Amino acid sequence: MREIERINDVLEFLENSAQKRADKTAVKDADMQYTYEQLLAGSKRIGSALLETGLRRKPIPVLMEKSCKTLAAFFGIAYSGNFYILLNPALPASRLSQIKEVLEAHTVITDDEHAAMAAEIFESSDTVLNIESLLAQDIDESGLSAVRASAADTDPLYINFTSGSTGVPKGVIINHRSVIDFITVFTSTFEMHENDIFANQAPFDFDVSVKDIYSAMSLGATLVLVPRALFSQPTDLLDYVCENNITIMVWAVSALCLITTFHALDYKAPTSVRKILFSGEVMPAKHLKQWMAALPETEFVNLYGPTEITCNCTYHIIDRSEEREVLPIGKPFANERVFLLDENNQLVTESEKTGEICVSGTALSPGYYNNPEQTAKAFVQNPLNPYYPEIIYRTGDLGRYDAQGNLFFGGRKDFQIKHMGHRIELEEIERAIHGVDGIHRCCCIFDERKSKLYGFYIGTYERRELFQILKDKLPEFMIPGALRKVEDMPLTKNGKIDRKALKESVIKK
Repeated sequence: MREIERINDVLEFLENSAQKRADKTAVKDADMQYTYEQLLAGSKRIGSALLETGLRRKPIPVLMEKSCKTLAAFFGIAYSGNFYILLNPALPASRLSQIKEVLEAHTVITDDEHAAMAAEIFESSDTVLNIESLLAQDIDESGLSAVRASAADTDPLYINFTSGSTGVPKGVIINHRSVIDFITVFTSTFEMHENDIFANQAPFDFDVSVKDIYSAMSLGATLVLVPRALFSQPTDLLDYVCENNITIMVWAVSALCLITTFHALDYKAPTSVRKILFSGEVMPAKHLKQWMAALPETEFVNLYGPTEITCNCTYHIIDRSEEREVLPIGKPFANERVFLLDENNQLVTESEKTGEICVSGTALSPGYYNNPEQTAKAFVQNPLNPYYPEIIYRTGDLGRYDAQGNLFFGGRKDFQIKHMGHRIELEEIERAIHGVDGIHRCCCIFDERKSKLYGFYIGTYERRELFQILKDKLPEFMIPGALRKVEDMPLTKNGKIDRKALKESVIKK
């Protein structure tokens, strides 16, 4: 384990690496690259320009594709004493507008490519800042220093939005201290170092990317942003990984399975990769076996954790000598507490008994932005501790221990699911479908075995018509892959839609 230095904000990750490795490539995208010195200077220029807005500890969205300049915008926003939110241009404008409303944000950073989209989402009275103009500003060292002097490590760094059961996305606040504590332990646990090259797969609004960004910056390693288009071209994707001599892949399960589904590992194996860490959903055993066979020297790690605990709270390093169809989610990272509570809020310790996974520690989010009601439901006092304030997060995930004490994921206790690496509230999808004129009733179910999302509905539209309508209302990963028009819905004795019957009808087919 490395000796751990006291870091007060994530800007020190960048500054320390720039001091030691000024000319080393910090980040590279399809069009350009920044050395650490260039990334630091660009970030300070953006931060200096933002000082003129007068904003402090406020959300500043960034409406851009992921790129070197986007990363500079993130650090620049942090330098200005504010916190960032990536508005992913791939999402429907209506959803981005919802996020904007939750944030009550009136300033956005964008580029020429997305200026028209920014104008659609933001009001004429709002401030739209161009990234190129910000990068042309002079650095105000004294102004930046004054902001740092009044900052605290508990100040927010970023917000990532997840699905909300009320139909409104929930913004998870993550502060500097949470990222510092998690990343320091994360990189140390898996013995990552300055010579590593990280292949960033995840969009910057997905917290898998947080591990890429801040692990690389803290180590003085290199971050390679894999172009989104390559994920529809598996052989080209592997070429890109190999050409860039990637050593670390922290990827969503769905991205890894894309490669094995199309048998791309038969074309080429990325032998430079020494560690593959995956998360977001359950890794199918047959896909993991293909990866392990193709890379016999590579270490594979199963990660688990919700956005609210800053990326992950448990890990399991795969033992190649074990044959498992279902992987454990492992043991807690250092400085994080993970435990199970039963329906009576009693601690679950015995094997094969199910309980809700609960977590606490310094990596825990302070809650949801501008949403005290949802925060109060999920971030609660530890019922095992009546003596002093101790906030825990109730994940809504079920877990169980086996006889050897290994912790396993056991599904959800409500209508939330894990699909394509995202946590999704089925109720939010149903609200969107119900909001379509001509739809009378609908119900969504998820088949974990097939990892397939189904939408049953009663209405006037044919499936293709409804699918096209939903493309303007929901992100692609939330649109049911199978829409089924039905004449009526099966009901329970209490008159509610019989979700079990719908699920059985799918499984039988």
